[in-house]
Amino acid sequence: MPAPFATPFAAPLPIDDALPALTAALRAGTRAVLVAPPGAGKTTRVPLALLDAPWVGGRRILVLEPRRIAARAAAERMAATLGESAGGTVGYRARFGSKVGRNTRIEVITEGIFTRMMLDDPELSGVAAVLFDEFHERSLDADLGLALALDAQGALREDLRLLVMSATLDGARVARLLGEAPVIESLGRAFPVETRYAGRDPRSPIERQMAEAIRRALAAEKGSILAFLPGAAEIRRTERALREAITDPAVDIDPLYGALDPREQDRAISPAPAGRRKVVLATSIAETSLTIEGVRLVVDSGLARVPRFEPGVGLTRLETVRVSRAAADQRRGRAGRTEPGICIRLWNEPETASLPAFAVPEMLAADLTRLVLDLAMWGVRDPSSLAFLDPPPEPAVKEAKALLAALGALDADGQVTAPGRAMARLPLGPRLARMVTEGARRGAGEQAARIAAIVSERGLGGDAPDLAHRLADLARDRSRRAEEARRLAERWAREAERLAADDQTTAGPPPSPAVLLALAFPDRIARGRGDGRRFVLANGRGAALDPASPLARARFLAVAELTGTADEARILLAAELTEAEIEAEFGEAITEGVETGFDAASGALRARHVRRLGSLVLAERTAALKPGTETARALARAAARGLERLAWSDAQRQWLDRARFLHASAPDIWPDLAWATLAETIEEWLAPQLDGLTALGQINADVLGRALGGLLPWELARRMEQEAPSHFEVPTGSRLPIDYAAEGGPTLSVRVQELFGLTTHPAIAGGRVPLVLALLSPAHRPIQLTRDLPSFWSGSWRDVRADMRGRYPKHPWPEDPASAAPTRRAKPRG
Repeated sequence: MPAPFATPFAAPLPIDDALPALTAALRAGTRAVLVAPPGAGKTTRVPLALLDAPWVGGRRILVLEPRRIAARAAAERMAATLGESAGGTVGYRARFGSKVGRNTRIEVITEGIFTRMMLDDPELSGVAAVLFDEFHERSLDADLGLALALDAQGALREDLRLLVMSATLDGARVARLLGEAPVIESLGRAFPVETRYAGRDPRSPIERQMAEAIRRALAAEKGSILAFLPGAAEIRRTERALREAITDPAVDIDPLYGALDPREQDRAISPAPAGRRKVVLATSIAETSLTIEGVRLVVDSGLARVPRFEPGVGLTRLETVRVSRAAADQRRGRAGRTEPGICIRLWNEPETASLPAFAVPEMLAADLTRLVLDLAMWGVRDPSSLAFLDPPPEPAVKEAKALLAALGALDADGQVTAPGRAMARLPLGPRLARMVTEGARRGAGEQAARIAAIVSERGLGGDAPDLAHRLADLARDRSRRAEEARRLAERWAREAERLAADDQTTAGPPPSPAVLLALAFPDRIARGRGDGRRFVLANGRGAALDPASPLARARFLAVAELTGTADEARILLAAELTEAEIEAEFGEAITEGVETGFDAASGALRARHVRRLGSLVLAERTAALKPGTETARALARAAARGLERLAWSDAQRQWLDRARFLHASAPDIWPDLAWATLAETIEEWLAPQLDGLTALGQINADVLGRALGGLLPWELARRMEQEAPSHFEVPTGSRLPIDYAAEGGPTLSVRVQELFGLTTHPAIAGGRVPLVLALLSPAHRPIQLTRDLPSFWSGSWRDVRADMRGRYPKHPWPEDPASAAPTRRAKPRG
């Protein structure tokens, strides 16, 4: 039993009770899992408690946070606990702004920065421990960082301590990943929270209902409010509605989301001044890590906005989803951090049970291009060789490898190329890294770096879809966020110029912003469809712009950001590209040749000479059509779209129906000749008969007959005539066609007089399948259906005879049809 932990901290926290077990676990071993609820104090207390452990030996402790704001806030709070400012014993390192000094022992860093550190120094020299905070969020960078750290610990640093910390997590599952590491749990201390369900009207915008719920809560309860909304747009609309509805000057309304200036973020998370209340409108950024003093009311929309990557399309779209139960509990817990609170949920109570238990890990829904490049830099080509809590999905890995090859980062064997290594050195995704390194090589490094900052940071430079406007706005913007973005872009540019020092190209003018974008997104070069709104991309997908945008009239665009569905995405950021720039930059990828296509209006094939970049047609002109094997296949594919409408004869349609009847009875013997199957295989059975043909109208019954002849081998064709004959000969000698497509089964329509004298029921398939007899009057009108003719003669015939003999007196209606002579004619006169 470990000795009680002697806390040096003035204010006790719930996590203190778990610290003795935790320090003992890390003294005895190198891996541990800490599960502690929100508000326990794990983020700010654990690193300080470990700082003077003997195994640390004066080295640094790294604390990983999923978000910049959390990293900065945690570092500043730990520094304040020590009576210092951030940058002393405790510092932080994030994309926009860092405070780290020579004496820094605890570095709070974002997860992406940790991956860069691992690739630059796999041994993590001078680092004693890595703490993965808020691991339950399951970000891609956290999963990758832990996998790399475990690999490095096993091969290079047996003394490196790894601690996974989480608020809501299956600790046992993570412990197994860490080799059955000990799990330490802190019960925490939370004040009671009353949960109220306000319901939600799906017909009303969520921000309107959120504003009303906040207004009622302010009027009925005391304390500050933390409200959760899915995204920045909903936050801004809710903020406008609240400013119109709330007249109390003592209420402050503060938005909180990732794209805000750090000063605005600090204002949102700081305590409300004495005598004032605050309403913080936040995304899921406020679920964990951050404590907002004075909050005792939480209003939860129950929604979150998450990225979803579609590997087959190569697009990441933001999707609004219902939060998980774990996230809803996290949000609820924010109301009970310092005193009893209230959580108002904008849904009905029974819906809680239908929420997913946990959010989908980013590994299973994200673009894996950066991960695959990082793994290649680590020397790993197969992700399954590393310890991931959830292995990367193979389709996304395959898509990532294809893109990296297209960007020149991987060679044909999957090895990292020299440009790929330069791309991996920059803390950017491979697309943007390729743009910055190539821009630096050609004298446009800073321009490219600023574009990278705009693309990677939502809202930087405004939200206009025209990149030129964003660049101009960023240059004019004097906010702290913009200044930090410009400084960061300068560092990226300097690093890229250093990497390209031996390969700089100075000939010619530097590339335009549009060309730089196209270098990063060659698959998203787009051509206008001529309607002033819609575009087709080089990857074959469609996209649209607001018709009011000047870019909507451009002939070509380089597109960086899209949202929406794969069929019709909306362009959020692009730049106008010229045809000359496309020819100059991507000439080697442009193909040209004669293409044969089907013109639906004329129902015929047409040939075009086409210059193409991917799926993008740059230029085309009419060409002479040369019939041959390829045109036959093209015509067959066109015919497949309306196979049933071809010029089939009645006999051919019946032949197909007979074959389908036999397939239904013995699918292991008879092939499937359903329309759908024939359409799928049309190039195999119809195309060989279309040599020399160029129009659907030329596919006549003779052509189709020759094609049908090859669908059954001779032996089966012979058996078809025996088991599923086309006609049946009735007692009068008439050969009548059998309808194999009839709903009730193979059916013979026959005038009843032609069956007189027949005492056995007609059958096919060797007598196994009785025909359905559709008995007709002399006027060929239906009388009755039967599958048992002898029973009909002895039973229903009496009623039929009584009814029919009055209507058709010129025709015979004998009392005993089974012994009467069959006839096609009426009774003789006289």
